[in-house]
Amino acid sequence: MNIPFRKDAKFCSSFSYSKTFIAIVVALLLSVPNLVFAQDSTAAAGAAPAGGGDAAKGEALFKNNCAQCHAVTEERVVGPGLKGVSSRHDFAWLSKWVRNSQAVIASGDPYAVKIYNEYSKAQMTSFPNLSDDDIKGIFAYVDKAATAAPAAAAPAAASGASSAGADGGGAPSDLFVIVLAALVVVMLLVLGVLLVIVSLLSKAVGGGESAEAEKGDFMTRLGASLKKIAADPAIRSATIWIFVLLVLKATVDGAYSVGVQQGYAPKQPISFSHKLHAGEYKIDCNYCHTGVNRGKSAHIPSANICMNCHGVIKKESPEIQKIYTSIENNQPIEWVRVHNLPDLAYFNHAQHVNVGGLECQNCHGEVEKMEVIQQRSSLTMGWCIDCHRKTEVNTKDNKYYDKLVQLHASESKEALKVADIGGLECSKCHY
Repeated sequence: MNIPFRKDAKFCSSFSYSKTFIAIVVALLLSVPNLVFAQDSTAAAGAAPAGGGDAAKGEALFKNNCAQCHAVTEERVVGPGLKGVSSRHDFAWLSKWVRNSQAVIASGDPYAVKIYNEYSKAQMTSFPNLSDDDIKGIFAYVDKAATAAPAAAAPAAASGASSAGADGGGAPSDLFVIVLAALVVVMLLVLGVLLVIVSLLSKAVGGGESAEAEKGDFMTRLGASLKKIAADPAIRSATIWIFVLLVLKATVDGAYSVGVQQGYAPKQPISFSHKLHAGEYKIDCNYCHTGVNRGKSAHIPSANICMNCHGVIKKESPEIQKIYTSIENNQPIEWVRVHNLPDLAYFNHAQHVNVGGLECQNCHGEVEKMEVIQQRSSLTMGWCIDCHRKTEVNTKDNKYYDKLVQLHASESKEALKVADIGGLECSKCHY
């Protein structure tokens, strides 16, 4: 069917304005990728590793061989911090030092002798099997990581403390602003296209209407249409009901969240990083939280446990000095409790970890990735019950469960769940 379009002056003017609007929006859209690419190219240029080494390969080598004694910053660990070391020495000197530091010291090199004496004549491990490319990669990673460390260290605690399942809380990143602007532009583009289509269809279908109905430009006619919609009783009634339902839902959600501390990440008296200790160094949670396999509480580690390592490692660190101060003043470190259950609820760590075989991450989230510890799960009664309904009981090689398994198998074909052995009884968790 051919629809007659009238090419009058008003139609052409309206169509011309619409084309101009679309052209502006398209230009904005095209500019967004340029901004992103410009940022990426700048970041890539700034992150070029010194010496042309492979920083990705060097990262693995550094963490496997060097991280126990050296930091990529200026901070002293067992040995000196490595920030800027590739600018203080040429590659020939660095490669000799890495492969056999004692030979460099024995040669009488002034700097080597100075470092050796400054660090109590502690002998550095030699790595004669590392190739030139391996050593270049290590120092390329050190340069790259040392550049990124100052920018990442400051917001790390704040971002962890302000998140509720996702980090954030500071100013939005440039990429986030760009993506948000792109989404707004896309929405405007879609709206503009829809308005153009509506305008064309209204002119095509309304060819026989009176000239008085066509008076005014496009925006005038749009305003008149919106007024008609707002005056419609059915639309107004539907809008009011939708508003009431949204307010009711927000009220109910707020009532259910009372007392729920999901996302809680308080500032601690000592900046302890689980990401460093449990993640990078892979220290077992049981080493510090000694009660997790034996009792109700997992226990907060005492200063003595900290000093098992920090009596030697990073003694000069300001945060470690806080531990020394606590010991000298005979005062415990006042850690802020993160995971809290109401007094009416009973929870036993040993029952879940030692008997149930659960990992810490089941309840606490990926602790090994947290710079600042936070409550990742809601820890509500519904959350616990849902876990009991889904978790299967490990009955393998455990005669205690033999008769229970037989009774359960006679009534159900599904696996034995915690809920089937009393996991939903009120008295199990409530006094």
